Amino acid sequence: MTEPHLHGPLLGLSVHLCLDMQRLLAPDGPWPTPWIESALERQIRLIERRPEATIFTRFIPPKSPEDMPGAWRQYYEKWRHVTRDFINPRLLELLDDLRKYTPPAAVLDKTRYSAFPNSRLQNFLAERHCSTLIVSGAETDVCVLATVINAVDLGYRVVIASDAVCSSSDECHDALMTLYHKRFSQQIEIASTEVILENWPIA
Repeated sequence: MTEPHLHGPLLGLSVHLCLDMQRLLAPDGPWPTPWIESALERQIRLIERRPEATIFTRFIPPKSPEDMPGAWRQYYEKWRHVTRDFINPRLLELLDDLRKYTPPAAVLDKTRYSAFPNSRLQNFLAERHCSTLIVSGAETDVCVLATVINAVDLGYRVVIASDAVCSSSDECHDALMTLYHKRFSQQIEIASTEVILENWPIA
C-alpha cells in the first residue's frame, strides 16, 4: 500500500467520530481488542485538539436476544452473555481515559454496527454543519467499516485515522485498511494522527 495521505486540509467543520471505545472491548472485556490501548493514545491526541468537535459512540446490546429482529436475534443467542440481562452495565461505559472529555464531547448510543441507523448522529452532524468525519475507534473491520460506508453513501468526506483504529483481528484490520485505500481511495482518505493534526486547525 502506498503512503496514505489527505486530499487536502481539514476544515473547521470537521467532526471527530470516535467509535465504541468501551470497557466492552478492553483487553479484559467480553469482546477483547488486545491493542485498543495503543489506538487510545492517538485518539486522545485527536480529542484534545478539539474536544467540542468529538462525538463518542457506545455499542449497546439488547436486553435479550428476543428484543432483536432477524439475524440479530441469532447473533445474540450466541453472545447471550453480553446482553443486558447478563452483562455488568459498567462494561458499556467509555474507557476511563475518555470519560473526562464528556462534556464537551457528545456521547451517542447505537444498537447496530453503523453509527448512523438508530442514533441521533445525522442530526448532530447537521447541527454542527459538518461536512467531514475524522474516524477513529473499534473495530476496523466491523463498526468502523459499517459506519464509514454509510458516511460515504451520505456524501461525507471520510478520513480514517490509520493509527487510531483497532481490531481484535490483525489480519482483518490489515485487509480492511487495504480495501479502504485501494477500492475507496476517492471517498475514504487514510492518514496518521500526526498528519491529521497538522492539517486540522484548532478553531
